[in-house]
Amino acid sequence: MNSIAFLLQDLLTEPRLKLWVKAFNRFFARKEFLEMPWLILYIVFIFIITIALARLFNKIFDLIISRSGNKLSKDPTSYVFLKHAGRAIIYISGFSLAVWSFPELRTLSASLLAGAGILAVAVGFASQAALANIISGIFIVIFRPFSVKDHLTIDDTTFGVVEDITLRHTILKNQENRRVVVPNSIINAKVILNSTKNDPKICKVIEVLVSYSTDLDKAIGVMQYEIFNHPFCIDNRSEEDKKLGKHPVMVKVVRLEEYAIRLRAWAWAPDNSKAYEMTMDMNKRLVERFREEQIEIPFPTRTIILPPGAAAGNLPL
Repeated sequence: MNSIAFLLQDLLTEPRLKLWVKAFNRFFARKEFLEMPWLILYIVFIFIITIALARLFNKIFDLIISRSGNKLSKDPTSYVFLKHAGRAIIYISGFSLAVWSFPELRTLSASLLAGAGILAVAVGFASQAALANIISGIFIVIFRPFSVKDHLTIDDTTFGVVEDITLRHTILKNQENRRVVVPNSIINAKVILNSTKNDPKICKVIEVLVSYSTDLDKAIGVMQYEIFNHPFCIDNRSEEDKKLGKHPVMVKVVRLEEYAIRLRAWAWAPDNSKAYEMTMDMNKRLVERFREEQIEIPFPTRTIILPPGAAAGNLPL
């Protein structure tokens, strides 16, 4: 340790090193770094530090979410939103510092203070949509109509799993693995079907048409057997229903159509994804089983009665 101390002391006593330290202090004391060409390097340095801080902040939040308990891992909505907000503050601060480094812009900003009222009105009109999205995003995080990883259906046309909630928009991942970007102000004003909130279990409706000559008890038994034996079907009966001996899959005749009888089954699945897959599987399996059991699935037919002479082309006018 003593040898290192003596070495540092010798270095500090060197005339050349003293000149370097003196020049370095003068450089910052006189703010020469705010003059060209040093100003360009200074601004580049600010941008590099800003990007590095934003990425470090992003990784810290991701690490907090990954190492957190089950509750935060399942519902990271608030932390994801705060992550985007913190990163935006870092970028805005770095950009403001870089702009403030230009003396000309300082003078311009001072002169703009006189017309701050007009400027505020202009900025308010220009950023009305952006502010509406940010405020809507804050409301979404506070009141929680949905959270990250929830299954949403918007206006019966847009479906997807909530992947991210940013300051301006909500990102959904649909069944085609595409991202649907919905502005927060729009999604906050729409009627949303949340298939995950509070209880993820889904009751899916499966309908089949059979002919009027079908043995209905046989058709209902086939539907109950096939649906209940699907790996995604669950028993959601209450204790009272079990005591009454009700079947886990309820099948009823819901409508007498013009040419067929409509049977409807109510099948329960653990979540929306499994319910959708179960429905697609049942569409195929029930057609196969009905063919095996010779249960007819009818199609529309029409009986056309032609007037006398129509075959010869002598139709009355």
